[in-house]
Amino acid sequence: MTRAPANLMDVRRLLLAHLDVDPETSRPQDLEPAEVGIVADASHRGGYHCGSDRVVPGDYSVVESTRDSSGLTLDASGLDIGTFSVTSAGRTHNLRSLSLWFVQQCVAGTADTRDIREIIYSPDGKTVRRWDRLGKRSTGDSSHLWHTHFSFFRDSTKAGRDQTPLFRRYLSEIGLISPPDMEDDMSEKAENEIHQVYTGLFYGGNSMGRAVDPDGTGPAKASNSIVTKLDYLMARLDDVASGVTTLSGKDWTDEPAIVAGVLAGLSPQRLAEALATAGLTPEAIAAAVPPDIARKVVDELTLRLSS
Repeated sequence: MTRAPANLMDVRRLLLAHLDVDPETSRPQDLEPAEVGIVADASHRGGYHCGSDRVVPGDYSVVESTRDSSGLTLDASGLDIGTFSVTSAGRTHNLRSLSLWFVQQCVAGTADTRDIREIIYSPDGKTVRRWDRLGKRSTGDSSHLWHTHFSFFRDSTKAGRDQTPLFRRYLSEIGLISPPDMEDDMSEKAENEIHQVYTGLFYGGNSMGRAVDPDGTGPAKASNSIVTKLDYLMARLDDVASGVTTLSGKDWTDEPAIVAGVLAGLSPQRLAEALATAGLTPEAIAAAVPPDIARKVVDELTLRLSS
């Protein structure tokens, strides 16, 4: 039976603790418990709100990433957040502004977003958009006009990785909770910088130039990462080295030119002496040169030697 994992339950409790302003009363302005969902209803099949007992053949939440296929368990790996409105530090914050903030963090590639596969949201209550880390889709169904969906790679759910830091950072930035202390902030900054290096190495970025296929024209998917480009460079260098090795074994002698020089520069007597010294007959020389001039060489040498 599909279950709600502890790490997403922690996120749910955090959001309700600060966005359900009046927990004793159900009202539109607050984020109510029924508006923060993890496990889909019993009739739902497929997607990140379902565990292994309710996925379907070819389920996109399983087959499109090894992070999902390797992390599939009975745990759901999705989180829905409904509408709310809170005022903090003189500003009003709601589901729209929350969604845009989280998408911006994902686009920026901050370290605490690494486990988010997608966010399906509406920036204006009229259109539905999707940020997809895998670049597979760009929109979603109309239900996301009034709720925002987060998908987490299933391996992070299986590992029980803490997902609250990103949500704490949001609540801190809008002034609902105190910011982390300096030590925690420096630790997060260092982790983020390490993640940026990791992202550049293995996924690349817009400033890195064109994407390449590490196999040249092979089956590998083109990528913009530094590692892929280094692999591509090494493949090209291997090709060059192979070519040099092949060429180094070739006979760079220009037989037609040498034959012409021999025929033009030697007297019959000198030519006969050279052939005798080398142990070559006219036929042997002809066998060593291209077929299209072999007959002419034999005829010319025979003529000169008999004159």
